[in-house]
Amino acid sequence: MYAYYIGDNSDWINRLSCCLNCQIMVFNNPLKTILCINEQSKKDTSPTYIFIESCNKIQDIQYLDSINKSNLQHTYLLLISEYIIKENIADNLHAGASEIVDINMPAEDLHTTLALLPKLKQYSTAKLQQHAHRFKLPLWKRIFDLAFSSAAILCLSPLLILTALAIRLESKGPIIYKSKRVGSNYDIFDFLKFRSMYSDADKRLKEFEALNQYREDSQENQPQTEILSLPQQSDETVLVADDFVTTEQQLLKNRRRQQKNAFVKFENDPRITKIGHFIRKYSIDELPQLINILKGDMSIVGNRPLPLYEAELLTTDEYIERFMAPAGLTGLWQVEKRGDQGALSAEERKQLDIKYARNFSFGTDLNIICRTFTAFVQKENV
Repeated sequence: MYAYYIGDNSDWINRLSCCLNCQIMVFNNPLKTILCINEQSKKDTSPTYIFIESCNKIQDIQYLDSINKSNLQHTYLLLISEYIIKENIADNLHAGASEIVDINMPAEDLHTTLALLPKLKQYSTAKLQQHAHRFKLPLWKRIFDLAFSSAAILCLSPLLILTALAIRLESKGPIIYKSKRVGSNYDIFDFLKFRSMYSDADKRLKEFEALNQYREDSQENQPQTEILSLPQQSDETVLVADDFVTTEQQLLKNRRRQQKNAFVKFENDPRITKIGHFIRKYSIDELPQLINILKGDMSIVGNRPLPLYEAELLTTDEYIERFMAPAGLTGLWQVEKRGDQGALSAEERKQLDIKYARNFSFGTDLNIICRTFTAFVQKENV
């Protein structure tokens, strides 16, 4: 084990030296420490612990960040402080701190912490390697996408031109609407559509939240008042933030409600232009995505790419599998539900996405394409 100290508090240095029962090399800045460790690591791969004397939040983060970016092997950063400020813990850990240590920690606890850090790192690395597999588009699917999208663009070029002219004549703004979407492997790309809304539609999203057809309508799922009157004696864990007080149970309940509402779709959306209603009804607004398919961002058949705010709520173990499939122009949930009178629930859509990710094949794709034409006219006015 090697120990380094960045700082000048002699009392703290002596205390650490006694607790660790070893010699500590002392430096006054991260650069000299990094140079020394680089030389030492060429000869020995033993764990190296860098104790950083906490000064103020800005300097602490600068020191942690500079050392962390040097990619030192088998090295662990420990921020030493006499008074640990809880509000700074998250920022310090994000900057690269392995642990934040109270200088008055008993020697036995300090030894336990140092012994645990390499084991935690080894476990985290193993978990990352276990799950670090990426979806790769099959060759047959890519060839089919290129052939189909090229032919479709050529055949539909008159319709594309007429639609572009109609959009330009009706309202101001770009003809093509670009938005950031999340596709397979959680890759983010520019998603293309004919603009069907007024130019300030995104800013008005919250105004029409009540029209969301996937929103949970039951009273029990509505968020309660943020500031709660809590009894003095309670077994529940109370969470206190800057602008509200709530219980842990209520916070988890609200989080589940947000996940259920992860898909945003409106009935009779007043943000949509007259041309927009028409091109949406016949899915003409989707045709620019043929360019996305040519570029490789999407496939003809797959799971619909999601906006960032929706995708973020589906990154749990329960739903992450839906991203292990290509993003598609059409997909399983569209052909199974577009012709139905009933609204599609958010949970049904998530499960259909996961089902496609697990079972897609050439035959499945052909079946979905054929069914897409029969479900072409959407009976839902969305």
